[in-house]
Amino acid sequence: MNFELTDDQRAIQELCRDFAQNEVAPQAERNDAEARFPYELVAKMAELGLMGLPFPEEYGGAGADTVSYALAVMEISRADASTGITLAAHVSLGASPIYYFGTETQKQTYLVPLARGEKLWGFGLTEPNAGSDAGGTQTRAVLGDGQWTINGTKAFITNSGTEITGGTTITAITGTDADGKPEISNIIVPQDTPGFTRSKQYKKMGWRASDTRELSFVDAKVPEENLLGRRGHGFRQFLSILDGGRISVAALSVGLAMGAYDEAYKYAKERHQFGKPISKFQAIQFKLADMLMEIEHAKLMVLKAAWEKDQGRPFELNASLAKLFSGEMSRRVVNEALQIHGGYGFMDEYPISRMYRDQKINEIGEGTNEVQRLVIARQIGL
Repeated sequence: MNFELTDDQRAIQELCRDFAQNEVAPQAERNDAEARFPYELVAKMAELGLMGLPFPEEYGGAGADTVSYALAVMEISRADASTGITLAAHVSLGASPIYYFGTETQKQTYLVPLARGEKLWGFGLTEPNAGSDAGGTQTRAVLGDGQWTINGTKAFITNSGTEITGGTTITAITGTDADGKPEISNIIVPQDTPGFTRSKQYKKMGWRASDTRELSFVDAKVPEENLLGRRGHGFRQFLSILDGGRISVAALSVGLAMGAYDEAYKYAKERHQFGKPISKFQAIQFKLADMLMEIEHAKLMVLKAAWEKDQGRPFELNASLAKLFSGEMSRRVVNEALQIHGGYGFMDEYPISRMYRDQKINEIGEGTNEVQRLVIARQIGL
């Protein structure tokens, strides 16, 4: 077993670490407080090639592997989870469906500007009454006269309403299959489609500087060729996309925990009680040791799943394990980091307060902890 990063992987990690610490971190507090979407940071990530990191160069990407992408998400999220999820959702949920299932025309039309970072894209799966039960989609698309007419609502959709969003790929019922069950398909809906509207941004506890909205479709019409992949294959397509997305969210959780550890370590060295830094007390030392142990464990799980994906091996189980463990690990680590800060950790001027709020969604998005355990149980044959 070789745990050494390649030169290219290390270069991407160092590039992202430098960018995150020098440009993302200084803006994080302001962006969170003002719920301000960081357009200039997205533009810089596009300039650095991060918005299309794992896609082939022929489609405007950087041609990097999944391990490199996971390392990038970790380092960005280490500085700010809102910026991290903007990158992760754009790549894994926005662009990836078009890359994996799109026609060549769709890739040239939509994927190329996404990989270049010229546009953002959303993935409309969740609905007000279809969350963990993702197959309970109620949005419908009816084909007639060469057009899909779409009616329905989507909820909690990331990157769906910014000034540079190009559109959203949605799941919709397009008919019934041979067994009489709903036939679910994926459809590309450009942002300027009449009848397609976005609500104002949600007021969120965390990830406040990322864009999250409810989407509404009222007789929204798109051409028949906007069907993504085969008709009726939408359910299996989004399950496949979520497998890769779990690597992204797991990497984000690890990055957030790394950031919390950094803050706790620094504070413990600076904070004095009883005449010496609190880092000299065994109680604090044990907390930091346990935090680092859990972070390293989770990091290895994420990188293993990413490596399996790169090797073309089955990675679904390890992606699920990494996502579940990393989300719960980040809760424990961020909580201990705040505890080390004491009363100051409860104050918003310290980054750990933002990290504490940002963490919780890691245990909900891309499959709640409860659903994730169900997915794992099925994957091991139970």
